Amino acid sequence: MGLSNLGIFHTVIGVVAIIAAFVSFIKNAKIDLGKLVGKIYFYCTLVASLTALGLSSIKGVNPGHILALLIVLLIVVAYFLYLKRPGNNRSRFVENFFLSFSFFLSLLPTVNETFTRVPVGHPLANGPQDPLIAKTLVSLFLLFIAGSVLQFRKQRRINRLKSAQPV
Repeated sequence: MGLSNLGIFHTVIGVVAIIAAFVSFIKNAKIDLGKLVGKIYFYCTLVASLTALGLSSIKGVNPGHILALLIVLLIVVAYFLYLKRPGNNRSRFVENFFLSFSFFLSLLPTVNETFTRVPVGHPLANGPQDPLIAKTLVSLFLLFIAGSVLQFRKQRRINRLKSAQPV
């Protein structure tokens, strides 16, 4: 596999973030920054994205760097909305979407790197253009769209219940 120490650290932190996101989606149907798993996702994703900036076989800024910075922007804005707009029900829609979108975006390099490295010696895919990677990413995108619609509906229900409660 030939990973550097930074690459190993990045991979471990990234896997923790992905596991935290899955646990949060299963328990809460969203990445909930108010829960421990949501905080683990936030901080591990932040560290994994920032360490990704130091990992590249290509000199200079590349699409992977842009993707990492976009993920950082998404989670930081979501965290800001969580902290600064707790009573704003509309902010929850954006917060939920940004966190879910950051998770989807983090799966793009994860799928590519995993499929082109595992199993060692006989990877599942030959490179980023491999049809298996493309099919997997399309499937994940469809799951992201479906999940986003379900999150939107659930948040709308939560917002309606909150607005119907007497103050």
